[in-house]
Amino acid sequence: MRVLIWSRNTFWLVPAVCVLVALTLALLLPEVEGLVPESSVFPGGPESARSFLSSITSAMISITGLVFSITIVALQLAAGQFTSRVMRDFLRDRLIQWTLGIFVATFTYAMVLQRAVRGTSESGAVVPALGITVAFLLVLTSVAFFIAYIHHIANSIRIAEIVERIAGATRAALDASFPTEGPEPTTAGPAGAPDRIVRAARHGVIVAVDRRALVDRATRCDAVSTMLAAVGDFLPEGAPLIAVHGHCSHDLGRYVSFDTERTHEQDVTLRFRQLVDIAERALSPSLNDPTTAAQAIDHLHDLLRRIATRPTPSGRFADAEGTLRLITETPTFPGLLHLALEEIVHYGGEDPQTRRRLDSMLVDLRDAALPCHRAAVERGARMLPA
Repeated sequence: MRVLIWSRNTFWLVPAVCVLVALTLALLLPEVEGLVPESSVFPGGPESARSFLSSITSAMISITGLVFSITIVALQLAAGQFTSRVMRDFLRDRLIQWTLGIFVATFTYAMVLQRAVRGTSESGAVVPALGITVAFLLVLTSVAFFIAYIHHIANSIRIAEIVERIAGATRAALDASFPTEGPEPTTAGPAGAPDRIVRAARHGVIVAVDRRALVDRATRCDAVSTMLAAVGDFLPEGAPLIAVHGHCSHDLGRYVSFDTERTHEQDVTLRFRQLVDIAERALSPSLNDPTTAAQAIDHLHDLLRRIATRPTPSGRFADAEGTLRLITETPTFPGLLHLALEEIVHYGGEDPQTRRRLDSMLVDLRDAALPCHRAAVERGARMLPA
């Protein structure tokens, strides 16, 4: 799980892989020249080959710098105008990563391939015709990626696109965090003081919990593990992390991943926080943009409605026999509704457009919510100014 999270959040992984592939091709293709008919590859001599590869090298390093600059400007704009918590989403964007990867790969390929061009006269020259043909194809690919990149980055900084991307990722996470139905443990929870407390080995934010591994380990030890902190919580080093009822000496802390900031893989609350931050920033006196706040509220409305129609997850996980093995803290509808309302009401409760959106959201939630959630909706309605 840690490797998967690392690969998703590492910006340079895709460009690094592209460079390694380009380097390998530049070294191998000159060795297999005879396998391709001469009529289908580059027909020029050594001087034209050097000129062509040199032009690619200089052009690609310049355009790579341009792409870096555009990306940094987009990051600054999104962080300054919306919220700094969307920056990681930009860095995780696969099209941006692949665009930079193709550009630096083309640069690396052309630069390394130049060493295979030898001689100056036509008779004694060595020209890697197949390799130069591949360089031409890489240039065409780079042009296509550059056009797609410009279109993509222009759309990525639109507020409608940002909130839709956040909400879309949240909808997928809700299906895992708030299942419509599922098996419940058939045994009661542990009683009495825990036999062991597992403490955090480092400080940081909990970004993921490998629930399956914790259940499997507890099953082998015939124990019950209780998470003492939720995904998204910050823990100092040495703070209580897991309470163990039963005899289990295994290092359970290895199944909990930490990072310097929250990530969205298992943290549903983070996506709500991002939407609230966008609305909050839009309602600030420096921006005074209630329409942007309304867009964020609309998506909060959709997400809350999905949760309101589902039962609250118990956070209890059982083994194959139905025996309780793991208890975790899970997000709840009342908690997420409070998060969505508290700060937006504080900063924009008197704004007419914001108030209309909030009223409409609460009326719909009151009608759609399960009976167990309606009390939370009523409490939310009382948060609005009279």
